[in-house]
Amino acid sequence: MRVVIAEDSALLREGLVRLLAEEGHEVVASVGDAPSLLKAVRESAPDVAVVDVRMPPSHTSEGLQAAVQLRRELPDMGVLVLSQYVEREYATQLYMENSEGVGYLLKDRVGQVGEFLDALERVAAGGAAFDPQVVRHLIAGGQRRDPLESLTPRERDIIELMAQGHTNAAISARLHISQSAVEKHVNAIFDKLHLGDTAGYSRRILTVLHYIGA
Repeated sequence: MRVVIAEDSALLREGLVRLLAEEGHEVVASVGDAPSLLKAVRESAPDVAVVDVRMPPSHTSEGLQAAVQLRRELPDMGVLVLSQYVEREYATQLYMENSEGVGYLLKDRVGQVGEFLDALERVAAGGAAFDPQVVRHLIAGGQRRDPLESLTPRERDIIELMAQGHTNAAISARLHISQSAVEKHVNAIFDKLHLGDTAGYSRRILTVLHYIGA
């Protein structure tokens, strides 16, 4: 395989270069920042790029953003992300736009050299290689639900009346239930909306704002 390595840690970068060379692969470039990654891939058109997520200058998600950009330009090139972090937004873009030839491994969860090499070869051949923990993060992001969806019909009635400005006593009279039952429903609503006791804020107002926003 012809490989480009993008890793800002010089020690890890050189270790990967030696490892791949020993396995008979050609490292056509090894770089330490995202602009250099873009330049190296465009000049050498490798089979696969090994990319860290957080790279200079800001050490946020430059590496992964560059990988997304390169995959759009070179869809046949494999990309194996090797990082300590799961960056959900760009990882999702990387996978959803073209799921072939993509991998994402967490550095501290790669237990054996053979595991890394196998993943790299699969990605270069058009397969996929995702750490289970990364998959869980991506699935969790895709299934995030609005907490209002978990409310019961009675709780929805109560939150609507709260939004209209009614007190618990007024809600009790309108719904023909006891005031203590209203209070239990209101506390359940606070729990489902994850509104704990926060100094300086009215949970009732925050609940109404959440309802109006939804």
